[in-house]
Amino acid sequence: MKPAYERILLKLSGEALMGEQSYGIDTQVARSVADQIKAVHERGVEVAVVVGGGNIFRGVSQSAGEMDRGSADYIGMLATVMNAVVLQDALEKCGVYTRVLSAIDIPQLAEPFIRRRAVRHLEKGRVVIFGAGTGNPYFTTDSAAALRALEIKAEVIMKGTKVDGIYDDDPVTNKNAKKFDRISYQDVLEKRLKVMDSSAISLCMENNLPIMVFNMKKNGNIMKAVEGDLSIGSLVTANGKPTAAG
Repeated sequence: MKPAYERILLKLSGEALMGEQSYGIDTQVARSVADQIKAVHERGVEVAVVVGGGNIFRGVSQSAGEMDRGSADYIGMLATVMNAVVLQDALEKCGVYTRVLSAIDIPQLAEPFIRRRAVRHLEKGRVVIFGAGTGNPYFTTDSAAALRALEIKAEVIMKGTKVDGIYDDDPVTNKNAKKFDRISYQDVLEKRLKVMDSSAISLCMENNLPIMVFNMKKNGNIMKAVEGDLSIGSLVTANGKPTAAG
């Protein structure tokens, strides 16, 4: 099947790299993610990645304790850079040329984020990983994903999660939760569905940038998402009413 998109931004949570561990990075999981990205890349799809840092540190979690929110968020940004470098190493071990671009200046580890440079890397067939979020506290990596996707003119944000799409309730605790194949940005905001934070959803809505939410844990799902297969996830767009699967 022909890919439905030519340039994508893949949003990965830090927890996606944690595997079954309670903390840190599972390098085997990173390699599995890299293998999936490589398969998509070899289909001619230009791939950019934004990775979170929640497996190491989260500015709004208990791990931050009574720290100043700004300071805690900066530590979280550094955690995303660590994850970006791990994913870069895994990709390059697969033979995929990769560049890490950081919103915080860390020249020993990453190039500074410059929009035109990021686009040029993509055009040259390199996978680009964006680290350090937006470079500003009080903004999540969801917001960073929306911002970077718009800056590089990605056709879609693909958010890898631990569930197979968007539900009207938590499917882990509620077995009767209904999955949406398609849903509008407005409904996501009004129903307060935990897809991405409201700032990121609003930014996507204002710029008509689709969001595909799918289960990252199932091998091969990134390829299916790129092919536009809604059976493995949910699509957020501007049009139409929400439709529940089944």
